Amino acid sequence: MAGVDEGGAPVSMSTRRILLDPSHLVASPLTPPVSKSDAQRALVLGHLTGAWPLPSVQAESDEDLPADVRVLRRGVEALRLPAGPVRDVDCADGGAPFRILATQVAVTPGARVRLTGTPRLGERPHGPLFTSLKDALGPAGLTLTEGQPWPVELSAPTDTSKVSPVFRVPGDQSSQYASSLLLGCAALFLRERRAWSVEIEGTLTSAGYLELTLTWLERFGFEVQKSDSRYTVSGYTPPPSVPSLPGDWSSLGYLLLIAWKAGGTVERADAASAHPDQAILRLIEQVGLGTTPTGPAHTSKVTGRPAGGLRASGKECPDLLPTLAALACVLPAPSTLTDVGILRLKESDRLEGIRDLVSAYGGTTELQGEILHLTPPAAPPARFTMDSRGDHRLAMTAATLSVLSGATLVLTGPECVEKSFPGFWRQLSRSGARISEQP
Repeated sequence: MAGVDEGGAPVSMSTRRILLDPSHLVASPLTPPVSKSDAQRALVLGHLTGAWPLPSVQAESDEDLPADVRVLRRGVEALRLPAGPVRDVDCADGGAPFRILATQVAVTPGARVRLTGTPRLGERPHGPLFTSLKDALGPAGLTLTEGQPWPVELSAPTDTSKVSPVFRVPGDQSSQYASSLLLGCAALFLRERRAWSVEIEGTLTSAGYLELTLTWLERFGFEVQKSDSRYTVSGYTPPPSVPSLPGDWSSLGYLLLIAWKAGGTVERADAASAHPDQAILRLIEQVGLGTTPTGPAHTSKVTGRPAGGLRASGKECPDLLPTLAALACVLPAPSTLTDVGILRLKESDRLEGIRDLVSAYGGTTELQGEILHLTPPAAPPARFTMDSRGDHRLAMTAATLSVLSGATLVLTGPECVEKSFPGFWRQLSRSGARISEQP
């Protein structure tokens, strides 16, 4: 969770600080957690189709399972209880779990759930999803009451068979709305055996995440028809087996760069994954880096010497932009990040977080509308300081920059990595980085 300092800049509420010394790197195999985005979709579909508990989630220890996945699992478990009193589900800081659960509550007959979360989650935009749910299911009896911002209370109808089977939602703020509604369509199709659709209005941002949702629907046996901006769940055939989960490509972004610097390898790097953050493989090729399969299946090594600057878009892979900003700080030429406005709506104002990190490291940034120009310093500092702002991606980005540059890092709020990569600091230690608590 984040607050503000005297000047109004967001800071972490945590007082814990660590010092990261990257001067003793060793070549080691690094392992990411299961993919948070894949696991969340698979958990819902496993619940709907009877593949519960989901084997590949159960195989992970809770200490290695991303917090967002644990949040969604708790929410689904609440929905699996017999109908009765209002269930309370704390979504913590999980934007995707909250949005996915809101729809699943709305399409579970007779469900009554009170959702809560952190102040920052309450500030993030959810209105278009709520409007879509109320427009489609309100005539059947759905009630959705918003607090200021918490709690959000939903009471689901018992019969939705008489309403028009279409959700309409704008696409310009977040693809999570459409993904959440498509998973709701799967639930409604299984119950009613009639086709349900999501109609997206306008341009869809982060379209790769909607494609990931479609991939998981198909893996679990759902037939989805696509026509222009409409996606329709129109059939279901049980799959021969329950799909397994890949490694998390958002986390692999950090590990690939750390392994490159340390001369190590990364595991679970399945290049056939549908995750949009697999784009890291293509993006680092711009600056002369590449991956080579080595050893067991899905184990890779990064090689090459950096040249030039890079260019990446927030429309394609917003969660990679902080990672790429760390790489940009050690490149020999300026880099450009485009479509960066979406970063302001994350766990923190991630755009300002990137700019603060670059400044702390000695580089400069220039923001022109939706375009961020990033210029690395002439020489890396011996040491820099960063506040995570309670944002897991900023914490891991700062650590990645420390490793890439050899500069010592003092980081406030390191525990926020639990959200997506609980084992991050253990993996970093495996690479030889020395981490110590600071007073």
